[in-house]
Amino acid sequence: MKNLFRLSSLLILSLLFILPSVSSAQENKVRLSLKASVMQRIGVNTDITIDYSRPGVKGRKIWGGLVPYGMAPGIKESKGKPFPWRAGANENTTIQFSRDVLVEGHRLPAGKYGLFMIPGKKEWVIIFSKDNSAWGSFSYNEADDALRITVKPVEAPHMEWLMYGFDHLAGTSATAYLWWDNLKVPFTIAVANE
Repeated sequence: MKNLFRLSSLLILSLLFILPSVSSAQENKVRLSLKASVMQRIGVNTDITIDYSRPGVKGRKIWGGLVPYGMAPGIKESKGKPFPWRAGANENTTIQFSRDVLVEGHRLPAGKYGLFMIPGKKEWVIIFSKDNSAWGSFSYNEADDALRITVKPVEAPHMEWLMYGFDHLAGTSATAYLWWDNLKVPFTIAVANE
């Protein structure tokens, strides 16, 4: 019994030393889709921050191919439903607002949201989820939606690496966008109380 206890203790101790080094090795590895972040202030002090990972086109068909139209199929589907796209790579993309905002005219409280999208040929659904810490969209749950909006994508020059940005800066509003391959997906954000 003593030997079994010693063996168990040694095994547990070994795991405690090995697991952090495996995790650390994963974190120190260069990712194929590098992490990025973009921030824009609108109004007096409303900050918008988007954190994401940047996959490349790499000669692939993106829209209707790598990123299918409609709900993207996942490894395991929730209640028989496929998942929305995580709007980037690796961990799900997040968007954070330091103050309440209006997104396409709809009120959204200050906070950090998971950003998901359902691409379509003519319209896209953009989802702001209260769950902002998922890996990808495999654990996405529609019950966590804080807001869904529908926007129209626009053709754009080729962008090899997925990118988020802001344009049409108008003091108290801006147009945020996802730009990848030959499309831009814009959505307007305005301060709620100015």
